[in-house]
Amino acid sequence: MIGEKKSLFSGMQATGNLTLGNYLGALRNWVTLNEEYECFYCVVDEHSITIRQDPAVLRKRARALLTLYIAAGLDPEKNCIYYQSHVSAHAELAWILNCFTYMGELNRMTQFKDKAAKHADNINAGLFTYPVLMAADILLFQADVVPVGIDQMQHLEITRDIAQRFNGIYGDVFTIPEVYLGKVGAKIMSLQDPTKKMSKSDENANASIYLMDDPDTVMRKCKRAVTDSEAQILYRDEQPGVKNLLDIYCACTGKTADEAVKEFDGKGYGELKMAVGESVVAVLKPLQDEVARLEKDKAYIDNIIKTNAERANYVATKTLRKVQKKVGFPERIR
Repeated sequence: MIGEKKSLFSGMQATGNLTLGNYLGALRNWVTLNEEYECFYCVVDEHSITIRQDPAVLRKRARALLTLYIAAGLDPEKNCIYYQSHVSAHAELAWILNCFTYMGELNRMTQFKDKAAKHADNINAGLFTYPVLMAADILLFQADVVPVGIDQMQHLEITRDIAQRFNGIYGDVFTIPEVYLGKVGAKIMSLQDPTKKMSKSDENANASIYLMDDPDTVMRKCKRAVTDSEAQILYRDEQPGVKNLLDIYCACTGKTADEAVKEFDGKGYGELKMAVGESVVAVLKPLQDEVARLEKDKAYIDNIIKTNAERANYVATKTLRKVQKKVGFPERIR
């Protein structure tokens, strides 16, 4: 815990383009959390380089993601929004925590196995120790809660294990983080394979709606969305494509599944897809307009980058110095 409020940490990788699923499932729901928590939102650029990146593209995407955070409604005065690479304590703490993490624990990480299979030509040590850097991200800010998806639960579990192991040796140094159990965002699935989550790394461009997609692109992708041959609009697991479209429609309009099913009673899939597309466009337009406005104000974004990095460094350094003292590193002479 930092100050009077409990602390919350989260972040997104500065690779690819954020999808509608990222927005409806996470980003949109972060906006009011600062009322209850002291929130730290990281643009995760250090994790991003486990896969080879074009340097110019990575810098551009990192800035675009930080701008998106703000455009989505995260107030940089109330939330600490910063680049991971601007806070050296992330990497410094990760090295120390590496020495308190066992190879067997890292070998069990399913995400490492998945990524190693996808990038067999670049199975690097960073990919293997990724969960330790993630643990450092969380523990630096003494995070009480972390909003994570199912795919990241294993990483939070190893973070807890590392923190408990360290505390068992040196006393209560780290807060043991819990899963954030507040409002859960909509789980948006792929438009082309509704058994899989919508992903910014999907190779099929029609599978995901990106936050910067123009209205024509959104409508085209919705029209091409996979449904089925049942020709009835019901909210049930047996119709995953239709259910996913209804989930998107409800998340964008605020309607319940029952209300949506009644609305489309007797209508065809074409009408459903059109309505879904229009609801998505209505949600994305104000976000895209705000991104365009912020991108023109370079000085404002630059100032946020500077001041928020200073805030993040101040908090992170307090934890890092405590850890360094505990493990026996010499004190710095000022």
